[in-house]
Amino acid sequence: MEKQYSQVRAMLAITKASLIGIFRSPSAVVFSIFFPLIFILVFGFIGNGGGPVYRIALTPGSDTSNPVYQGLRERSNIRFTDPVDSAQLESDLVKGRITGELAIRPKGGSGDRAAGYQVTFRATTASADKFYSFMPLLENIIFKIDRQREPGASTIATIVPEIRQVREYRTIDFILPGQLGFSLLSMGVFGVAFLFFNLRQQLVLKRMFATPVSKTAIIMGEGLSRVIFQLMTAVVIIGLGYFAFQFSLVHGWVTFAEIMVLCFVALLVFMGFGFIVSALAPNESVIPLFANVITLPQFLLAGTFFSIDVFPKWLQPFCRALPLTHFNDAMRKIAFEGAHLTDCGKQIGFLLGWGVLIYVVAERVFRWE
Repeated sequence: MEKQYSQVRAMLAITKASLIGIFRSPSAVVFSIFFPLIFILVFGFIGNGGGPVYRIALTPGSDTSNPVYQGLRERSNIRFTDPVDSAQLESDLVKGRITGELAIRPKGGSGDRAAGYQVTFRATTASADKFYSFMPLLENIIFKIDRQREPGASTIATIVPEIRQVREYRTIDFILPGQLGFSLLSMGVFGVAFLFFNLRQQLVLKRMFATPVSKTAIIMGEGLSRVIFQLMTAVVIIGLGYFAFQFSLVHGWVTFAEIMVLCFVALLVFMGFGFIVSALAPNESVIPLFANVITLPQFLLAGTFFSIDVFPKWLQPFCRALPLTHFNDAMRKIAFEGAHLTDCGKQIGFLLGWGVLIYVVAERVFRWE
């Protein structure tokens, strides 16, 4: 008797073969498992931070033995900065690098703590967004301490807030540099990787290599077109931010010109990643995988969408080692703080160091066919 064909067995066989194919595909595994895990970890760290991170400078001579200070220290999103001189402190306040300056002193004199404390918090409008969210947090800490004291006792501390008017720090002043870095890195990696891979696959590079044109001229010619296009994109992004959302350009056209020079340097560095990806990718479907391995950690960890201060301290050194971090830092210093390229030597030097390393690797792995 002829055995009846089993549609169920056929379906299960197809399912098995397809499942094996999926697990043998690096792209499927990485995009389905690895990247979601990264997002969960990153946003989990942000959530565990309890909201914005407040960087506070403690005034010299402040009482650190009182419960108000101890309550602040227990909050994971409040971080006291290392002591600095008065000139540096004033600079940090005006440029919005810290949330504010905190002074905690006994009301009745240096040795009298029975009358409670006076908490003075000085800030500027450069960090106004965090000032107005920090004040309720400080009041809540004092309220909790008062509830634990004897009934009828006066408050443990009174707050004296002081906010001084300086150049206002808007959300766009943080967001736009990050988005510009996002655009430059995406174009440098994805654009160059797909371009040179397709030129190699279609044997265009091989034909070019057979002409009298030098290799350097070929690469520079193709790369220069991407640089020109992306710098035009940068002009549009900055122009929209400035005219529509009051993005800060402290020194006007001078600041704009210095930003364009910084973008040019960063784009050259980021394009090196694209050369490496185009050379290592065995086929076109793997390019997004390799490119995202390079770009995604930088999009999430380099201060593109939020400050790296929200991450645990053990992760921050890795964040500061990323080239996009230094581009974002330099952009914000130039645009909002009024710094010049000469004041961003550390950030630019770090970018150039990455550039040397990347192009050494790119030169070794680059293939013409």
